[in-house]
Amino acid sequence: MKYYLIVGEASGDLHASHLMSAIKEKDTDAEFRFFGGDLMAAVGGTLVKHYRDLAYMGIIPVLLHLRTILNNMEYCKQDIVRWQPDVLILVDYPGFNLKIANFVHANTEIPIYYYIAPKIWAWKEYRIKNIKRDVDRLFSILPFEVDFFQKKHGYPMSYVGNPTMDEVTDFLHNDHTSRQQFIADNGLEDKPIIAILAGSRKQEIKDNLSKMIEAASAFPEYQLVLAGAPSMTAQYYDCYLKGSQVKLVFNQTYNVLRFAEAALVTSGTATLETALFDTPQVVCYYMNFGKLVSLLRKCVLKVPYISLVNLIVGREVVKELVADGMTVSNVQAELKLLLCNADYKNKMRDGYQELRQRLGEPGAPRHAAQQMITLLKERKKG
Repeated sequence: MKYYLIVGEASGDLHASHLMSAIKEKDTDAEFRFFGGDLMAAVGGTLVKHYRDLAYMGIIPVLLHLRTILNNMEYCKQDIVRWQPDVLILVDYPGFNLKIANFVHANTEIPIYYYIAPKIWAWKEYRIKNIKRDVDRLFSILPFEVDFFQKKHGYPMSYVGNPTMDEVTDFLHNDHTSRQQFIADNGLEDKPIIAILAGSRKQEIKDNLSKMIEAASAFPEYQLVLAGAPSMTAQYYDCYLKGSQVKLVFNQTYNVLRFAEAALVTSGTATLETALFDTPQVVCYYMNFGKLVSLLRKCVLKVPYISLVNLIVGREVVKELVADGMTVSNVQAELKLLLCNADYKNKMRDGYQELRQRLGEPGAPRHAAQQMITLLKERKKG
């Protein structure tokens, strides 16, 4: 069968690549065409557009690149119609993907599946109308979404497990790099590590990285290692790292987390990855006009937390320093607790264990692939 996939950022590329591999195991004739990234391209198929050309965040960047965004969207619509896939699989990225879903639903008979459901439980809950109208099936990777979609909105969906659990489990099973080898391969010092994960989008990096570096530099007995985002070049980081002792490492985020004593992490999948490596963390997410954002957050956001760790467990496991709360002094105070207070770290790791229990066993891509293929076969029979 023919599968058309759309992702808009690095984490989507990772999750979609594993889904594609699982589909290939069950459908040996699978053909792929996609808006995606290098990891999806490595699985096979045709890369139509790279997610680097899609990932704009914030009002100003979106307005500045509006023509490019609209051109990409129109091209995507027409490309799907020309190729006539057996299914369209959308992966997160709702601002783009829900518009594509609306077009495809209105103009074709192509079924639409959503892998990694839009986070409308956080904000823009009105999008449930679009999902009910345009999306044939949701495949969730967050256990609490079942209550939201099924009980609150009467929309049937499947929780298939969380792919980050699979990815971390597979990495720990297959990668045998020692700490000494990691240090030698990357030109690091033989000192304990503070990991910095500053996001995958330029705006996130611009808003957070300098403050993260300044805060962590107060602990000279540690070396600072920045996990470079796959969508960025080393040159992009130069202006932030100039004059600092930070080491930039690409394509080794999991080893950075595995060997770190603590981590400064922006929100997103990275908070979940950090927890699954059992690494103490603080969530850092600065935004301009912080006080105004903090006020609006109470009015706009429907959930009490921004990190997946806290959302899944249902309480504060990791500290979230958001908007005007993300200051250098606040980050330093939290980092000191993570590095020096054993009871504090152990309590956080107890929360990590509860997180693992709620996520369940690995197998999300395989479960999703099997359900998708079964549904498509039933559709063809019907």
